[in-house]
Amino acid sequence: MQFILVVLLALGAILDLLLGISFFIDPAGAGADFGLQSPTPEGLSAMRGDFTAFFWLAALCMGWTAWKRRADMLWPALALFTIAFSGRLVNLVAVGAYDGWWQPMIVEALHVIVMVMAIKLLPYGRVSPAGPV
Repeated sequence: MQFILVVLLALGAILDLLLGISFFIDPAGAGADFGLQSPTPEGLSAMRGDFTAFFWLAALCMGWTAWKRRADMLWPALALFTIAFSGRLVNLVAVGAYDGWWQPMIVEALHVIVMVMAIKLLPYGRVSPAGPV
């Protein structure tokens, strides 16, 4: 089970790294995929900075966890995706559904589920041959 979680964390890290790269290189194009339109320099700057930071931090935390097989680095990424999912859920209730509303929520929910499972099943701290220290 731990091996499967490590693979899923690595795949999530790769996805998030690529999303971050797309926002860093082409925020207008990447933002359009997320339903965002921002023709102003301030809007593009916010998209390039904020979305890149979100996805790169998540990729770093998930990738580090997969590499080291330690769960202690997952908390920041878990917080990011839990808050993002919660915001989408509030929007769904407050504003209503739109075409494709469920797709990003599934991706965020899968991130959260995999990270919670990894936090529960992977060790914390340094791992020695005798087990977690």
